[in-house]
Amino acid sequence: MKKCLSCGGGPVVRETKRASFEYKGEVFYYDQPGEWCAACGEVFLDKSDKESTDPLIYNFQAKIDGRLTTGDILRIRKKLGLTQKEAGEIIGGGPNAFCRYETGKAYPAKGTENFLRLLDLHPEALKELTRKRAAA
Repeated sequence: MKKCLSCGGGPVVRETKRASFEYKGEVFYYDQPGEWCAACGEVFLDKSDKESTDPLIYNFQAKIDGRLTTGDILRIRKKLGLTQKEAGEIIGGGPNAFCRYETGKAYPAKGTENFLRLLDLHPEALKELTRKRAAA
């Protein structure tokens, strides 16, 4: 059985426990997988543990800050009929940007968010962008 690296004695067990995250005075509770010490309560996360909860925390912060969530970004991109690569090329950020935005690995710049909000309200404006881009 693994021993805790933090307290040195407790057994470490792989399980999912309720965790909390506080941001700007608001608290978000979520289920966090990881290796938990039975003695001191310390949790050790591997990459997949972190990747499973990062989007939840990202969206919690986005809602508090009035930013677009991963779901908002995905919905708008699909509404526009764009692949992630096309969205990155037309709207900005590069070919992998929308993959990072939609998985909560990166926030889009405020200007990109504002542009997405405008395109959500006026999707017909995308035709103008792609027409001018094709002519260039």
